[in-house]
Amino acid sequence: MQTLKYWVFTFSTSVSIKKLEQVNTLSYKTVSANKATVNKEWVIIDAEGKILGRLASVVASMLRGKHKTNFTPHVDCGDNVIVINADKIDLTGEKWSDKVYVRHTGFPGGQRFTTAEAMLKKNPIGLIEHAVKGMLPKNRLGSALFRNMHVYAGTEHPHEAQKPKQIEL
Repeated sequence: MQTLKYWVFTFSTSVSIKKLEQVNTLSYKTVSANKATVNKEWVIIDAEGKILGRLASVVASMLRGKHKTNFTPHVDCGDNVIVINADKIDLTGEKWSDKVYVRHTGFPGGQRFTTAEAMLKKNPIGLIEHAVKGMLPKNRLGSALFRNMHVYAGTEHPHEAQKPKQIEL
């Protein structure tokens, strides 16, 4: 393996003497992760009493892999995240009654509105999934990252065999 030699000129502030240093270019290589080199872990996060948006931003960051040193933007290098106690999530202020989720049926005049309180009663998992999905990329990578998240309303989950480690927020 051949190393290229570059010379860097540095000047001393007290005396203008030129000093030559050899730079090792191999230590400056950028490491890009790929599917084979990524190490994915299983983590579990308890959502009981946590604020929805703050929890969702941490989950989205972990799904993306931004907490890892070998983060690569175009690769799925994040962890598999399990969120439990989704039915015990919290919102600040008057958002339970004021926050409105909008969807459309696809027919004329088919715009439908749902409050956060009604959504929690009907589908508590959907609250967290909606918040996290909005923080992920809007492309095929975002869809793949979203499939690495598993949300459950209670404390029970079927992923004990993966031995997930507990993350405290």
